Amino acid sequence: MDEKEAARTAVREFLSTRRDRVSPTDVGLPSTGTRRRVKGLRREEVALLAGVSPQYYIRLERGTATGPSPGVVEAIAAVLRLDGDERAHLDRLLAALTPEARKRRKAAVAPLEETVSPGIRVLLDSMGHLPAVVFNSRLDILAVNDIGRALYATLLDIEQPANAARFMFLDERAARELFPEWERIADDTVSVLRIEAGRHPDDPELVALIGKLSTHSQTFRTRWASNDVKTHRAGTKIFRHPLIGQLTLPFETLTVDATGDQVMTVFTPRPGSPEHDAIQLLASWTARSSDPAQAETSSDT
Repeated sequence: MDEKEAARTAVREFLSTRRDRVSPTDVGLPSTGTRRRVKGLRREEVALLAGVSPQYYIRLERGTATGPSPGVVEAIAAVLRLDGDERAHLDRLLAALTPEARKRRKAAVAPLEETVSPGIRVLLDSMGHLPAVVFNSRLDILAVNDIGRALYATLLDIEQPANAARFMFLDERAARELFPEWERIADDTVSVLRIEAGRHPDDPELVALIGKLSTHSQTFRTRWASNDVKTHRAGTKIFRHPLIGQLTLPFETLTVDATGDQVMTVFTPRPGSPEHDAIQLLASWTARSSDPAQAETSSDT
């Protein structure tokens, strides 16, 4: 498949899956009582609600109507109830349909940085009481502080080089043990990769990662086909850790490089909470195990 056809396919699959989510009653259309061949809105219904001709919307969804006006795209996004992440993703997909955009994108392609800056390493090491992990846009783990390494030990022991998506889908049993809410995290993982595939469709390592996951994981293929998109953001994550048991940790996600390709996830349990105490216990164990003198003393007692 050439670049032009790949761009058209991306637009078609994204818009068709967004149509599938919206029922006629969601947008105030009458139910005819007849059997429908589509799960959600028909193309003609999207066109009617967006105020464009059916022929134009069909060309747009097929990726053959280049250069739609911002007003048209906004109207279609409103009909399909796209959120902010989905709206930005659609803009990128539509932009990739033009030869000029594809040329600019190709000229601007640069390999992702595989290391973090010295300043970020200093920042990581200064947060001895909070687990912190740096990911790139492929979800490779580029750096962790000591307590972050202890929190993610199961993943880091299995995955070398470490990649969160490979762990989630190719080491699913271990991932389900570490993450009790595996289904939700798996959804988020694929949604992040889908965003990055729209941002970096020419990244050969990202293409290879998605290909490997699609080949070896039915659960990944099912989620990938849904075309859901989501950026890195704050939230909570439940861990089932072999040393400190199950705990729910809030986290913040910070962009740490100019391109937006690296993010730092910092887990931030509230001081005085049981989760905070558990993390401090993990930090003390980590410190003792990394100090040869203390480790020797502990083994003698």
